[in-house]
Amino acid sequence: MEIEKYEKPPRTGLKRSFIVFIGNVLGIYLISYFGLGVSVDYLDDIVFFVLFSSIINAVLWPILTRILMPFLVLTFGLGTLVLNGFLLEFFAPLFNINVEGIAIILAPLAMALVTTVLSSLITIEDDGSYYRSVYNDAQKKRKGEVRPYPGLIIVEIDGLAYDVLKEAIDKDLMPTVKSMLENTHTLRKWETDLSSQTGASQAGILHGNNENITAFRWIEKENNNTMMQCSGASKVKTLEERISDGNGLLVENGASRSNLFSGDTDNVIFTFSKILNIRKLYNQAWFSVFSNPSNFARIISLVIGEIVREIISQIKHELSDIRPRIKRGIPYIPTRAATNVFMREINTSTLVGDMLIGDVDVAYSTYLGYDEIAHHSGVRDEDAWYALKGMDKQIERLIKANRYTPRPYQFVIQSDHGQTNGATFKQRYGESFEQFVKSLLPKDMKMFAKMSSNEDHYTEALNPFSKENDDLIDEDEIAELGDSEVIVLASGNLSMIYLTQYNYRLTYEEITELFPELIPGIVNNEYIGFLLVKSSENGDMAIGKNGTYYLDTGEIDGENPLEGFGKNIVRHLKRNSSFKYTPDILVNSFYDSEIDEVCAFEELVGSHGGAGGSQSEPFILYPKEWNVSDEDIVGAEEIYKILKSNLNNLKTGASND
Repeated sequence: MEIEKYEKPPRTGLKRSFIVFIGNVLGIYLISYFGLGVSVDYLDDIVFFVLFSSIINAVLWPILTRILMPFLVLTFGLGTLVLNGFLLEFFAPLFNINVEGIAIILAPLAMALVTTVLSSLITIEDDGSYYRSVYNDAQKKRKGEVRPYPGLIIVEIDGLAYDVLKEAIDKDLMPTVKSMLENTHTLRKWETDLSSQTGASQAGILHGNNENITAFRWIEKENNNTMMQCSGASKVKTLEERISDGNGLLVENGASRSNLFSGDTDNVIFTFSKILNIRKLYNQAWFSVFSNPSNFARIISLVIGEIVREIISQIKHELSDIRPRIKRGIPYIPTRAATNVFMREINTSTLVGDMLIGDVDVAYSTYLGYDEIAHHSGVRDEDAWYALKGMDKQIERLIKANRYTPRPYQFVIQSDHGQTNGATFKQRYGESFEQFVKSLLPKDMKMFAKMSSNEDHYTEALNPFSKENDDLIDEDEIAELGDSEVIVLASGNLSMIYLTQYNYRLTYEEITELFPELIPGIVNNEYIGFLLVKSSENGDMAIGKNGTYYLDTGEIDGENPLEGFGKNIVRHLKRNSSFKYTPDILVNSFYDSEIDEVCAFEELVGSHGGAGGSQSEPFILYPKEWNVSDEDIVGAEEIYKILKSNLNNLKTGASND
């Protein structure tokens, strides 16, 4: 989407300035009224103080943030509240106002919160101040001559399926995306690999290689039964070292924002493959977040609003007895606020900064909120629609930023996978899947199970250095894993069973001889769709209740167990079966196409990770002039090829003009 004329962002309008002024006055007054560390004698003292502090912030804030930027980054923005509070505390006595104690934090928060509420009530757009606060600093940070070809911004809406996007557009919840589709962009459905989860998809999209990523989590028998997974800073770092050939999507003047993998760029923010390198945590792109003294406080006020919304949602789901439903609990409340608001705002602010500087050729940013909410509330719950409405606003901000950039930027909006709704295996069957598997094995067999894969990389973004990110945090758990004879893992409605007494992948014949009740017991469970095993006689086999599909020959004995799982399911199963770490038994839940439900092996309402329904059907929205084949797009590695080739076309097209 090219903009022919580039403008300087307008100054904040009088109406907006008045609302900010009133919000700041009321914010300080409320803190003083409730006795929270601000004491004031007369209201007019607050009025004059707010006018004065506005001038002081305009003069001092750019200087202070430039000096203290590393501190602000290392405190993930909380330092801005402290800094703003200290400025208030220092100058307030000049106006017979005392700011002390907790008010150093509460005062700037209250000012931002009241301003945000007033702006929402009066529906004032704040484009001028939003872009202008970044614009001047961006010009100073530009490294050299602006490149003579467009840049590319790739926005990933994590977990959003093609059909859910279409519904959101039809409901007029995403007017910006709707306008793009009607005027400048083409919308296509694409199909994930068997492992329909962020790790496999982003490895394919950002590095063109997701080989051997069999699921969210797997066991490496050849590596002393090590458990590897698509989360945790050290684990993801190891995975990127395996999949990268140095030619990632972002290797040339690229930027990675809130992704699992880096795409081979060092320009990273909240990118897990490189987040252990503390030197990469400090990135000048953060300046766009802290360019205005009230910006971060505004973000925190939005976070507080999201916390309130989630509390109300939990009560509403309980009272209305919405089904399927899981217990979300207190810990999830800040998680939702962090993913759907905090990370969202950080992503947009840093991308706007990237665009206004103009040095970045391609940026890839993951927005996490919809996926997190759909997991817990449901794929089409009103909470999920609310998240998409907010996401559309972020896309609008990015597109509007193109007015003020030194070079045009094109946009791609896409997802890495979808989600499919459904009650969990435990809710349906009455016991967890690992308990069910244990009942089919000798009672003395030692089992280790890890059935929660909802971490992906979402909550970790808030605490990337916690040992919890690598899951194996308990010495007893490590010992249990090492002593186990059978390991059961979950990835949405996909489950892996490893018989770890043996250091190789067992064949169907060996499994049935050693554990004769195991395979029949699993396939005859009403909530199981099929399982995948490798036969020494017949090759890869997909076994269902009433039939077997011999994948190598295409022969079907009895009913087709793969009916309803998509026309490419055989291709996906054969590829996954060829991976080094495919389990002895790969289990996929049933899929009911009439009600569009699967049965997750983890406790999530919306799930992804296996096959069945919309989880395997994400989307890509790209400029109409792009060169993209009309053939079906199958596999994340194909998305890499589309993005990489058209990114190269942007560069060579400019040089040929």
